[in-house]
Amino acid sequence: MSFKVPSTKPYFPKEDVEELKKHLEIILGSGMLTLGEYTNKLESEFSKIHGTKFSVAVSSGTSALEIIFRALGLTEDDEVIVPTNTFGATVTSIIFAGAKPIIADVEKDTLCLDPASVRKKLSERTKAIVTVHIGGLIAPSINELREIASDNNLFLVEDAAHAHGSSFNGRKAGSFGVAGAFSFYPTKVIATSEGGIITTGSEDIRGKARIMRDQGKENFSSNVIVELGYNWRMNEVSAAICLSQLARLDEFVRNRNRIARIYDEELGGVEGIAPQVIPAGCVSNYYKYTAFLDKGISRDAFKKACRERGVSLGGEVYWPPIHMQPIFSRLLNLKEGLFPNSEDVCRRIVSLPMYSNMREEEAAYAADVMKRVLREMLQAS
Repeated sequence: MSFKVPSTKPYFPKEDVEELKKHLEIILGSGMLTLGEYTNKLESEFSKIHGTKFSVAVSSGTSALEIIFRALGLTEDDEVIVPTNTFGATVTSIIFAGAKPIIADVEKDTLCLDPASVRKKLSERTKAIVTVHIGGLIAPSINELREIASDNNLFLVEDAAHAHGSSFNGRKAGSFGVAGAFSFYPTKVIATSEGGIITTGSEDIRGKARIMRDQGKENFSSNVIVELGYNWRMNEVSAAICLSQLARLDEFVRNRNRIARIYDEELGGVEGIAPQVIPAGCVSNYYKYTAFLDKGISRDAFKKACRERGVSLGGEVYWPPIHMQPIFSRLLNLKEGLFPNSEDVCRRIVSLPMYSNMREEEAAYAADVMKRVLREMLQAS
């Protein structure tokens, strides 16, 4: 038996779709299409689940990051340390907020920011550190990053775009730093279409974020501009969809972990590939299930052969890393060879098929295809 196994897909159960139709009628009938009761409820529920005092819903994960950096009052003289293994938005949001990104390396096993590299990048101009929970994993080194931030009077910001519901030692993503930024892009564990949310325990950040997301107005009903803001609002329909998905978050994370166990069992010890090991105390939401190909195995050829057998592998998280991206290489005067950990692992990363309603037989089929492809490639080499 064969399957067509996509790399990822959003999941909206039929009963949730029917319920959302009712909420759409309520929203359209209310005349309040943005920053209304659904947005307020989403903010309250998201904070409750992630253990933070406040949440502020916005238009995207990218806007969530930029708002955080603006709310911190960063200037052109300030530096923000950020891992090279991240999506471009983590870095562009720092630049657009007016500060300078300083690129650091990552840990090979977790793909997350390496505290040793951070220490080397510290300067008198450093004002913040950004850790990115790659693939939904909160690395144990988050504790050392918190210590570095505390010892040096720095802000620790979490790019938690991948990490809805993930935790380390019982503490949820978005609650470790001064603020966290989440994304609700269609591929994410919680998907709306577009959207994001800020988590924070700071009343000051929350207050500034609420102002900045609505064009910098002092309040929703005023036209008095008190901050340099933008149209970063979340609409009520997106908030309703997000609430529906949020109610299923525990279910989604449980199923993704069940699928991950199948991959662990099927691929553990297989020649040519090594699944990422999740450290003790970590509960990943498995936004991505990451594995590493052995050196010498062509990732492009591996993905192509799997795709021809009906199994699509996801995008690498991330290739190329920031310092090898053309725009950042030019703007920040970076080049290949500067960050050996990232360059090694990011060249070998593959993201296995993973979605919230994935069936065990689909995972088993995908694993079988990957094993057969690897055998063929190794025999041919």
